[in-house]
Amino acid sequence: MLRNSLAKGRFIQVRFQSSQILKSDINITRTGDVKIAVGHNGRSSRTGYTATVFGAPGFVGRYLTSKLAKNGTITVVPYRDDLKRRFLKVPGDLGVVNFVEFDVRNLESIKEAVKYSDIVYNLIGVDYDTRNFKMADVNIEAAKRIAQATKDAGVPRFIHVSSHNANPKSDSIFFATKGLGEQAVREIYPDVTIVRPAPLYGREDRLLSILADVKLVWTVNNNLETIYPAHALDVATALERIGFDDSTVGQTFELFGNERYSIREIRNMIEPVTKKDYINVNLPKGLALGLAKYLPNFIWPNTDQIEKQFINQEIDPTAKTFADLQIIPDRLEDLVFRYTHDRRNYLHAQDLPPTEKEIQEKRKYVTVLDA
Repeated sequence: MLRNSLAKGRFIQVRFQSSQILKSDINITRTGDVKIAVGHNGRSSRTGYTATVFGAPGFVGRYLTSKLAKNGTITVVPYRDDLKRRFLKVPGDLGVVNFVEFDVRNLESIKEAVKYSDIVYNLIGVDYDTRNFKMADVNIEAAKRIAQATKDAGVPRFIHVSSHNANPKSDSIFFATKGLGEQAVREIYPDVTIVRPAPLYGREDRLLSILADVKLVWTVNNNLETIYPAHALDVATALERIGFDDSTVGQTFELFGNERYSIREIRNMIEPVTKKDYINVNLPKGLALGLAKYLPNFIWPNTDQIEKQFINQEIDPTAKTFADLQIIPDRLEDLVFRYTHDRRNYLHAQDLPPTEKEIQEKRKYVTVLDA
């Protein structure tokens, strides 16, 4: 399909001072459409493809949109909030990023967003209920509507982003609805590619930022939940390659880091950077659930997020990974300083980052998790 050589990470034939169309510029979709790339694979180039990114204003969506647009893929961004879409205009050249107002309850707006596309990404998902949408409304019903609109429009590629631990039988409502969403999407669009990212870190994330910001943390599991955190930029790169590589059709990918950490270990890695003394207060699970249930506007996390603290990340051995996309995931410990140093105490604002020697010394020590 689209630039298979680029998707595989190989070099492609280069055009020099000529407008001649090269063989590597011609791409044929699964539906037989011919796409011709123009330019040198930069901002003013065009890949000949159109991609729709549902959830583009979100954490991973913004990075994916940037990668698609800067290489010249016409990118359609369905949006609800004007303020959350503004920064997505600048990643691409004039006319590359196009906005379409939509509502998941309005089927026509979904059809309008996908009808000209060659690739559709669904990154929409929530782990809390609101007045207007329950988790099932977004993680299952919205996914079904997007999948159906994609199928009806004859779009050759559909990539559905789910979650790690997605399982219809999970004790967590979020994980259960994500698992049911996968099943529903697969029934509607059998060739869908499902992507299950691990807990993500990066700029403005919900992992390092929260752990670095809050000095007093209320937990129910002593921060012993274990995860394989992945860098958001790596996941965005993987999503781009998946969309451009037809060999991924119908596959399931689990994108996770190479190292397993407990939340406590991550907190301990952050502490030397921020120069803060963190306090952890552990509550009985029943008390925490009661407070979250009856004081939802004052207590964070919610009841389901409390339940998730007792569920360790499990890896599906049958799913494909970063390695199948020729991507080497970043190491969390190498990037903790980058993403948390701005949260440090003002007295240490000018302290230098750790040297490479100090980083290598830290890697010599291994923390064994209690069983």
